[in-house]
Amino acid sequence: MARPARPVRLSPPTWLTAGLKPAPTPIPWAAVLRASVALSAPIAVGLAVEQPVYGALVSMGALSGVIGDTADAYRMRIFNIAVPQLFGALGVTLGTLVFGHGWIAVAAVTLVALVSGMISSIGAVASVSGLLLLLNCVVGAGLPMPGPWWKAPLLLGVGGLFVLLLSLLGWPLRRAAPERAAVAATYRAVAELYEATGTPTYDEQRHAVTASLNQSYDLVLARRARQHGRAPQLVRLLAQLNALVPLLEAAPAAQLRVRLIGPLPAAIPAAVRELADAVEEGRTGAPVLDLPAPERPAEKAVDHAVRYAATVVHKAEPDPYNIDDRLGRPAALRVRARRATRAVLLSEASWRYGLRLALCIGLAQALVSLIAVPRSYWVALTVTFVMKPDFGSVFSRAVLRAFGTAAGLVLAALVLSEVPRGWWDVPVMVVLAALIPAFSAKGYAFQTAAITPVILLLSDMLNHQGFDLVLPRLYDSLIGCAITLVAGYLLWPESWHTRIGDRLADAVADTAAYVNGAFSGDDRTARHRARRKLYRDLSTVRSEFQRALTEPPPTGPRAAAWWPLVVAVERIVDATTAARIRVDHGAPAPEAAEVAAVERELRELSDGLRSTDTLVEVRVELPGDESGVLAPLRQEVLAARAIAGPDLR
Repeated sequence: MARPARPVRLSPPTWLTAGLKPAPTPIPWAAVLRASVALSAPIAVGLAVEQPVYGALVSMGALSGVIGDTADAYRMRIFNIAVPQLFGALGVTLGTLVFGHGWIAVAAVTLVALVSGMISSIGAVASVSGLLLLLNCVVGAGLPMPGPWWKAPLLLGVGGLFVLLLSLLGWPLRRAAPERAAVAATYRAVAELYEATGTPTYDEQRHAVTASLNQSYDLVLARRARQHGRAPQLVRLLAQLNALVPLLEAAPAAQLRVRLIGPLPAAIPAAVRELADAVEEGRTGAPVLDLPAPERPAEKAVDHAVRYAATVVHKAEPDPYNIDDRLGRPAALRVRARRATRAVLLSEASWRYGLRLALCIGLAQALVSLIAVPRSYWVALTVTFVMKPDFGSVFSRAVLRAFGTAAGLVLAALVLSEVPRGWWDVPVMVVLAALIPAFSAKGYAFQTAAITPVILLLSDMLNHQGFDLVLPRLYDSLIGCAITLVAGYLLWPESWHTRIGDRLADAVADTAAYVNGAFSGDDRTARHRARRKLYRDLSTVRSEFQRALTEPPPTGPRAAAWWPLVVAVERIVDATTAARIRVDHGAPAPEAAEVAAVERELRELSDGLRSTDTLVEVRVELPGDESGVLAPLRQEVLAARAIAGPDLR
């Protein structure tokens, strides 16, 4: 009997279409308004003084500022916008100096690409700085700029500083408002975590809490650095943030309690939500709590954590010398500069990415030097955006860039063909600029579609090609994507032989150390820091896996197969924390041999993950007290071992 034919799959694979689905994020209306004003006002001023080219260059600098305007805290905005503008000014200066010099320009832009790629690996601000350094160098080497040489960087810098000025308008009235709102949002995320205990959404909400807590610490610590005695408002915010640590540690114990007994009383998440309101409103005074009497160790842990947080939140003036941060005191500026320099010059990853970017840019510049393509700087611009290291998978970015550019060019074609140049450019730019922050939060393809018509409109103000810009830009984008796929992806085995297994193995080894430290006498502060670091690392591992899921085979399917193990490791950390909390509140401590057995299994799992790319089921024996605090932890470890082990066949 013939077997029935399998139905033909007509839909594209998930790894290819994932980036085309808009992320469910709210529209940042303040950023939308800033972008509209920042990009349209310079054009209006340029037209008014009969210097539209100058207005276009200021708007181009403002576009760079809008792209970098991603921070919430005002002090962080200064770094996120002002520092990249300095690199952008340097880039356009170098590009202007080599404009029209043939192979000298090719060599210069390639060298800038190497430097840009290397510094982009340091951090978020350095990444944007490296991006603007290369982007503006490419623009300066590909478009004629008004002389003398210093005029273009000055105009671009004015545009970036205009964005910075607009973003700082609320600083005198709302100095710590972004930090306070972030801390309050973290409290609300914890309340939602307690509401999710015992439900399938618990893990998802725990990830949201981790992201919110990381953001809050980053915002508060960025301002706090050396202001203990001079900024009591920040000291109080940090104290309120630290008070969340016991609540977070008690959450896994509450989750276990819900599984065994039943739902938590609604008064607990309601009390945490009330604390969030108190943080946001700055309320002080004696807290009023109506909590049920705790009976079991998990309930005692939750009750103690809520009452402690309530005391801290409502305290007007915490002792500034009794406030520590759970991640360590920020290093001095000179220490961070020395670390960054060492990371750039000595890191293998830094050199590897720099060489990949330089190879792609060098090929793009050489190609357009050999082939007479008008205004072909767009090829190198495409390569720069696609190869940016923190935008996601290079392969998916190239595909999404092609889709986004095509969509953006449709809109640009309508504008360039139907709207006359001149004062009509101002209202058009008001609308187009507003789309950039609104669409950027939705995904890379949407950001590309929003930025493309803006750049084309500004380019037309500089070279007056009109509708003739559209099709060449599409061809240039496709050429840039092709160069990136070949020279930036296929030629580098690391692109399609991902190291996600090694990163996960490191996380499992750190989890083993956390299990040992939780029951071997580590002090409470050390456990707090180890746990926070571990959750940050697991968040990074999760991001790496989510990025790998968008890669084509074999990387994407392999990441999908390993994904359950990522979830299992997170649950092991939660189970360890729950066990430690139960011991702290009266449960009998486990035997040292039982702890050592769990640690040994985790270290064997870590070693196995480093030695294979294929997961096989491993059955192990992990005996212990079935009524003890480590019983749930042993179950999670056994579940992880049942998912993965070294394939020794």
